[in-house]
Amino acid sequence: MIRAMARLRVGPGCESAVESAWRTAAGQIGRLAGSLRRELLLDANDPRSFVVVTEWADESALHDYENGPVAARFAEAIRPLREPSGAESYRVMRNPDGTGSKIFVDVELTVPADRLAEFERGYAEVTARMAEVPGYLREDLLREPGSNVHHIFAEWRGEAEFHRWIGNPAHAQQEAGPIAPFLLDIRRRLFHDVAHPENSREPSTGREIDVHTTTDVLIVGAGPTGLTAAVELARRGIECRVIEKQATPPAQADKAIGIHCRTMEIWADQGIVREAMDAGIWLTGNMVFVNGVQTHRMSWELPELPYAHLGLPQYETERILTERLATLGVRPQRGAELIAFTQDDDGVLATVATAGGGAETVRAKYLVGCDGAHSRVRELLGLTFSGGLGRFPQLFMLGDVDVDWDMPEGHLLRFMHETDGRMDGMLVCVPLRGESRYRIATLAPPRFFAQTGGKDAPPGFSEELAEPTLADIQAAIDHLAPPGTRASNLRWSSVFRISHGIVDRYGAGRVFVAGDAAHLHPPAGGQGMNTGIQDAWNLAWKLALAVRGIAAPGLLDSYETERRPEGEEIVGRAVRMAFTDELDRNDLKRQFLQEMSMLLSYSDSPLVGESLSAPDALRAGPGPGDRAPDVGGLQRRGVGHPLRLHELTRGTRHTLLVYADGSADEGTVAAVGKLCADVRRQTSGQIDVNLLLSPEARAPWLLDPPVVRDAGGEFRAAYGVAGTALYLVRPDGHVGFRSQPIDADALSKNLQLVFGGGR
Repeated sequence: MIRAMARLRVGPGCESAVESAWRTAAGQIGRLAGSLRRELLLDANDPRSFVVVTEWADESALHDYENGPVAARFAEAIRPLREPSGAESYRVMRNPDGTGSKIFVDVELTVPADRLAEFERGYAEVTARMAEVPGYLREDLLREPGSNVHHIFAEWRGEAEFHRWIGNPAHAQQEAGPIAPFLLDIRRRLFHDVAHPENSREPSTGREIDVHTTTDVLIVGAGPTGLTAAVELARRGIECRVIEKQATPPAQADKAIGIHCRTMEIWADQGIVREAMDAGIWLTGNMVFVNGVQTHRMSWELPELPYAHLGLPQYETERILTERLATLGVRPQRGAELIAFTQDDDGVLATVATAGGGAETVRAKYLVGCDGAHSRVRELLGLTFSGGLGRFPQLFMLGDVDVDWDMPEGHLLRFMHETDGRMDGMLVCVPLRGESRYRIATLAPPRFFAQTGGKDAPPGFSEELAEPTLADIQAAIDHLAPPGTRASNLRWSSVFRISHGIVDRYGAGRVFVAGDAAHLHPPAGGQGMNTGIQDAWNLAWKLALAVRGIAAPGLLDSYETERRPEGEEIVGRAVRMAFTDELDRNDLKRQFLQEMSMLLSYSDSPLVGESLSAPDALRAGPGPGDRAPDVGGLQRRGVGHPLRLHELTRGTRHTLLVYADGSADEGTVAAVGKLCADVRRQTSGQIDVNLLLSPEARAPWLLDPPVVRDAGGEFRAAYGVAGTALYLVRPDGHVGFRSQPIDADALSKNLQLVFGGGR
């Protein structure tokens, strides 16, 4: 027996017309050869979503229906009733026969009308509990129109996992308990997936809709996160498309203005760090005052940093990234808004509303939601904020002003007022490019909170609230800043409320979220934009391998595994810092390096590893998952100037650094050529190899890989190497694997976690 299930959504007021069209079609279907069952079901949570169910004796009977006149007439009858942007799908399945990957479970039960509210409350709790059950994927609650009969239609990863769960007597209490009284008289049927051409594709009636464009990756949002993802994909030759709801780029500095040191390293790799430095201003330190008394002052110009902390308005960041993307042949499509999408095992089908008022359908292998705090992608995926979305009760105001005072240039300044140990006033001043120009953030005057009625203030320039005035900003300065400080030349101002939280998942299937779509932060530490850029930096190289078909099966899962713990830590730290003068005054340097993402490590990632002959081996070097630090003093024959390590690791591929000093066995060093060939074959050429030799080591006769001398011993000192060793550096600049001595077998096993095999 073969079952087909087609989902469609109709326009407002079209529900009765669909039911009428179905009654006509159902009578005709019942007279077709092989027809066993036909019914129309409603989504219990969406009265405009219908599911058409037909059952057939075999696939031949289903095929005859799909390509026959009855299906064509039904499709034509409901075509004007369907919502163009509605989520639709088509699924074919069969009775269980011991094969098939996914399993579908249809539980039919009756819910008395007078107990419907009780059932709905219990069912909501059950679905939340089921999300934690191994092997469970998702489910729909459907009902027969005009009836008390409901269907719980669930999707499981495999039959064994379902039977393992259902065979546990405790499951009824642990997961199904809230609706147990309704499960005493049920009909349960199991189905397996069928490899059918139309599965999970449009239309719900078996007729293809038009796909206007195709691409490898569709990116929703042209902010710093989306643009970073697009640049990284385009650098790797992956076709991508960027859509952005806003018709015009931003033109004012009402968003992020701080560029972290690690972001500057990323921009050096992308080739835009010079443009950023030319457009920005160096933030050279910070000072904190509490009740008018300076509590500490710190210089941010640390000699070990590759770049200092840069002040750059977000609109400039977006301009620079957009221009870089244009050199790669990609331009964001502005005024284009994601309306809906569906996904299947092969890709994503997205409906996009365009600037001219029309709509188009885009087919992509993957979709990445970089669409900000009010993410449509997050909403459509059904992602929720773990523990709920937090909001600070206070309203804040921003202003772009000139400030006349005697304060050191380039310093971020925080003025706080405390009463009985509780903060009741704050003023943050961040330097901007221009003489005496600052971005001011402080508590909004009480009249703004009264205007909102305690509700959220609209973001950015408010259409409902008047902008704060220069007098409002001056009043905050008079209260908190040094006496005699004067503000002038107000360029813009706005009112906002701080939200914070992180989503329960960073994606589902072929759809991912990044940046503010995944996590929201207080502005303390300037984390939001930089964290989003790091998300995209981590995800894009993995997506590129997946698009090419050379990624290991679990590679894309590592995006959430690596980035979500970092997001949790950053959100938590930013919340704690929001209303304190500092977290740890005893180690301000480490705190600063942590905020700048210089201490970021993926040491808990399943992708990283090591093989060490002794517990102390490589102890002085970066560990698996750590950022691979830059060093200088490297020499390559024929190059008349010293090289830096990041010149070797920069680019879109993995980099293998093989080290040997004078004590290394000559045969081991000579075998590096074979190792080089083996790893290139295993990674489909997605790896660069360099042999680093100490000054006294004898260079073997090798055409490949290149030989580089650690002339100044900087690599040996920074990476803790001796004898022979190797470091594998990922495209995102983090250590993927290390060994001392060289362990080719362990390296190969680590590469298998990333690459699906050479072609």
